[in-house]
Amino acid sequence: MEKMEMRSKDIIEANIKKLADIFPGCLVESSGEDGRISKKIDIEYIKQMLSGETVESGEVYELSWPGKRAAIIDANRTITKTLRPEKSKSVEWDTTENLYIEGDNLDVLKLLQESYLSGVKVIYIDPPYNTGSDFIYRDDFKTGTDEYEQSTGVYNDDDEKLFKNTDTNGRFHSDWCSMIYSRLLLARNLLSEDGVIFISIDDHEQDNLKKICNEIFGENNFLAQVVWERAFSPVNLKKHFSESHDYILCYAKNLASAVCNGLPRSGESDARYSNPDNDPRGPWTSGDLSVGPAVESRIYEIITPGGRRVLPPNGYCWRLDQETFERYKAENRIWFGESGDNVPRIKRFLKDVKQGITPMTIWKYTDVGSSQDATRELKKLFDGKAFFDYPKPVELIKRCIELYGDDECVVMDFFSGSATTAQAVMELNAEDGGHRKFIMVQCAENNKESGDAFKAGYRTICDIGEERIRRTGRQAKEKNSGIDAGFRVLYLDESNMNDVYYAAEDYSQNLLSLLESNIKPDRDSDDLLFACLLEWGLPLSLPYTAEIIEGRKIIIYNEGDLIACFDDNISEEVFKYIAKKRPLRAVFRDSGFSGSPAKINAGEIFRMLAPDTRVKVI
Repeated sequence: MEKMEMRSKDIIEANIKKLADIFPGCLVESSGEDGRISKKIDIEYIKQMLSGETVESGEVYELSWPGKRAAIIDANRTITKTLRPEKSKSVEWDTTENLYIEGDNLDVLKLLQESYLSGVKVIYIDPPYNTGSDFIYRDDFKTGTDEYEQSTGVYNDDDEKLFKNTDTNGRFHSDWCSMIYSRLLLARNLLSEDGVIFISIDDHEQDNLKKICNEIFGENNFLAQVVWERAFSPVNLKKHFSESHDYILCYAKNLASAVCNGLPRSGESDARYSNPDNDPRGPWTSGDLSVGPAVESRIYEIITPGGRRVLPPNGYCWRLDQETFERYKAENRIWFGESGDNVPRIKRFLKDVKQGITPMTIWKYTDVGSSQDATRELKKLFDGKAFFDYPKPVELIKRCIELYGDDECVVMDFFSGSATTAQAVMELNAEDGGHRKFIMVQCAENNKESGDAFKAGYRTICDIGEERIRRTGRQAKEKNSGIDAGFRVLYLDESNMNDVYYAAEDYSQNLLSLLESNIKPDRDSDDLLFACLLEWGLPLSLPYTAEIIEGRKIIIYNEGDLIACFDDNISEEVFKYIAKKRPLRAVFRDSGFSGSPAKINAGEIFRMLAPDTRVKVI
């Protein structure tokens, strides 16, 4: 039986394998500082393989900053953390396919690498704009008590120092670039081949963000830099200019696969079409048959049904050559007016019109809302309090989803904030009966005790976001009772496993008693189940049931994608019961076996009754 690793995907190892598959010669053995030999990639070899000339190292065009390489290492570093379910905060836990995850988004993105690899169709994020007060970052060092009290930083739950990134910081732009770079590296892996990411930003970091996105997603996958008109009146206190817009950068995972659905046609556009002659092809409108400049071969006389002779105006010709015109006339695609004597026009049928209107790169507040609209939305929802300074309007996020999503897609936002994206997903589902799913990720940042949110009982930003989803979910359900208005809450935590890695000389009788179980005492079967789902790459939103067999709890995930039993001393009959169901995967804990003979016997049971089941032990 295999042993579960209980840590995030080793991205470096996966990348090495991909490169070695393409360039086998790039894989070399190298001695590290500790003297151990390991497999590494010869980057110079790959450079040479991609060039028809001798490659010399030298200056290249690239965006660089202090800490960029560290950001790459940070993105690739494995972690042993896990996601734990919190049913008390959740809504419709057993049936919902939506997720709300509390925790640092870098670690969460690492944990989701297997379960949602290439599984997200649309990502929208509204990261901190680095204005000098909105971006708080972590630094992996600790200071003494005196220094802590003198500083403006605070500690997070992981005992890491948190700092506001003010413009007095010598690494003001570098720290922000490192923060967003590592997260976008991981986010790209989650996008489907036809997936698209939308990123809101303002002038503070727009130029850096675009260069970072060009590097991560590829300059050829750039779709647009949308200008969103977020304000409609000037701030007269501004000394030079009153900014009235933000940007939304839009990149595809693969431009060749991305499909733009376009914007929905308005009723006003469709109202231009009618059917005065009861054409069986449905409503139509007509367009000029003449066009300029004149082409001699397309200047000919047309005789209307009423007998009128018509030539194109001076300097013009007909759009159609005479043969095509006669065919259109025979197909009743030429309109001579109700009298039959008007200048001929070409029929254009509504059914042939592209249903999606190609979006432009300037989005007016009258179409997608403004910052003021978004604030009003929140105040209406939370009894007159907005709680957020610069929320995004729901209509803005709905447009992003509509352009590249479909009615079954997964939508992700890993800077969830007030959870506008979750509301947008549920409203779209209520409008068209779709089954879009959302994954919201938000760090459980504490609200200020002096603020309205804290006084209203919301201790963290997550508390606000989760309550917003509950309230807007109920509203959406009133419009369409068939939609999924629930969500599963999970939160980032340290590993479920005890740290049992001690040197031989460190062992004592007392220590041995602590190591009787390799699982922390405060963890239950749901905690262990979701850790297994992450390692095995199963979605976290599928249904599962539990059965009691001979006093042991058996969890059946998604009708047999995985069956788990985390109880101690499992009997042979229970192993046989599970094996007869022939799940794709089965998992047990070490203490589930009374000893080595029992483990060997269980392996034989699965070999005989379920030879295709992968069995692992935690």
